[in-house]
Amino acid sequence: PKCVAVGETGLDYYWKEATREQQQPLFRAFIRLACMYNKPVIIHNREANHDIINLLYEEKQNGNLRNLRGIMHCFSGDSEAVKQALDLNFYISFSGNITYKKSHLPSVIPLVPHDRILIETDAPFLSPVPHRGKRNESAFVRLTAQKLSEIKEWTLEETGKITTANARRIFDISN
Repeated sequence: PKCVAVGETGLDYYWKEATREQQQPLFRAFIRLACMYNKPVIIHNREANHDIINLLYEEKQNGNLRNLRGIMHCFSGDSEAVKQALDLNFYISFSGNITYKKSHLPSVIPLVPHDRILIETDAPFLSPVPHRGKRNESAFVRLTAQKLSEIKEWTLEETGKITTANARRIFDISN
């Protein structure tokens, strides 16, 4: 009863410690577990967007994921991935990499509606500028929030209220 989500789970094709064939059945099991207990699933995706989206659509079409919902953690996809994730009833969460000079993410952020957007640290990874390359920490999420505010043309206070309300809603946390 105290569990608010299942995850972080997903597919990671960057690291070669487990093959695709090893990862995919485990990922399916975790998303089915989340649906069985009516919990959101937090999805990690590294160089596996196509397989994650296809697997989610396949499971949903097979009737296994009637109440599928969750968070695309530390989102790094393109505009098509945003559309697909939203279609699958997912929230999109951004971290410090939105502050990077060569990041493509500022161009996809406007596609995410205000009621489906989140921010996170992904600590100890993906520290926002000016801390890039150093260990990330929770205090740095303000820098991610500032960048999101700039892109969405929100005040920092609005960004805090919006993303907090979204987190409370997806995790079913009352005030």
